[in-house]
Amino acid sequence: MAATHGGRPTPQPLPFELKFHHCGISVPDLEASIAWYGEMLGFEVEQRMSLDFIPAKIALLRRGDLRLELFEVPNSVPAAEDRRDPDRDVRTHGTKHVAFAVQDLPALADEFRRRGVDIVFVKEPCIYIRDNCGTLIEFVRQPEP
Repeated sequence: MAATHGGRPTPQPLPFELKFHHCGISVPDLEASIAWYGEMLGFEVEQRMSLDFIPAKIALLRRGDLRLELFEVPNSVPAAEDRRDPDRDVRTHGTKHVAFAVQDLPALADEFRRRGVDIVFVKEPCIYIRDNCGTLIEFVRQPEP
């Protein structure tokens, strides 16, 4: 009989390790988004590529161990307006946002205001912003251990 945890089977160890690699974001203007993520969040271009079969221009951005992959695809369409609001976005299935851990939310909020970032809300323990294309990004307070 399998062991249980809270009435559910205990997950079995898997024979592979997972580490987060990147989050992909579709953007209407690759160069404008590269500039925004660089200026507002400190990301730098690690690699550029294209996928001719889509077709898409791609930039892999990096800040330390964090990576974001930006895609520019001709004739793409903006996300639905509900995707720009965290409270409404959760009512649609699929990926919701990317989140980053930070130590000091009030200082981050002040810096975002100074830089003119589109802040959705600041409510402990998180901040939601929109990038230059309206994509939601969350910052969660996580003090160092």
